[in-house]
Amino acid sequence: MVDLTQPYCVGPSASSSLFGYGADGRVAERVHRIAGMALRPVQVNIKALDDAAVGRFWAEALGWSVSSEGPGVTNVEPGGDFVWPDPTAVCIDVVAVPEPKMTKNRVHLDLATTSAAHQAELVARLKALGATPAHVGQAPVPWTVLADPEGNEFCVLEPREIYRDTGPIARVVVDCADPRAMARFWDEAMDWTLHEVTDDRAVWRSAKDVGPYLEFRRTGVKTVPDRVHLDLLPYAGDDKAAEVARLRALGATDLDLGQGDVPWTCLADPEGHEFCVLGSS
Repeated sequence: MVDLTQPYCVGPSASSSLFGYGADGRVAERVHRIAGMALRPVQVNIKALDDAAVGRFWAEALGWSVSSEGPGVTNVEPGGDFVWPDPTAVCIDVVAVPEPKMTKNRVHLDLATTSAAHQAELVARLKALGATPAHVGQAPVPWTVLADPEGNEFCVLEPREIYRDTGPIARVVVDCADPRAMARFWDEAMDWTLHEVTDDRAVWRSAKDVGPYLEFRRTGVKTVPDRVHLDLLPYAGDDKAAEVARLRALGATDLDLGQGDVPWTCLADPEGHEFCVLGSS
């Protein structure tokens, strides 16, 4: 068992030994599922006044496809032969709401680049699509902070070797007060592999070691509802109700957002970050 009171970091080879998975990640997935951890992050949910416009922006920004499962929902995911859910990508759902964005989001996306020229080109292209510079208190940094057409913040990172194989989204970043506490909850809640936990951050990636990273970063106490949140999905054949009960036992609490009778369950982690458990795939 990992001691989450101590700094902890593993590379791919070390994590393979520690968590028991091979090159394709299948053993790790099975180990986690035997232990009851059968949920995986599959998409980021963004609330917007105009879901279609924000969805189009993100589809063009990432080079992905856009579709709609129904009125007020725009789905953004890779095109081609991609079949959701697939750990190579955490997709985006944009959902229409009547309330405008009022404060900085506590969940944001960081986009990957492969060179300084690529970073500059991507920033210019995103601005042409409607992104604007954003100031969130950052000092001079090598990455660029932008906001989508409705003000949702995101970053275009400078080239980093660790993100060369993630696809266009390098990581999903969640602001939190205590990364170690979040590591204790989320490492039990989902089947992704914990790569690092310190006083300042906790980092995961899918058990197959593909797709983007998920990082909880120390920034302060949550005080407002999240406009952006994660959606988790059970594996086919798993009992969603049992998974929700397991999350409650870990410290998750129920959220009543006026959602009514829907096939997903809205919860909050021990720091209050909203997330949803979707119906089984």
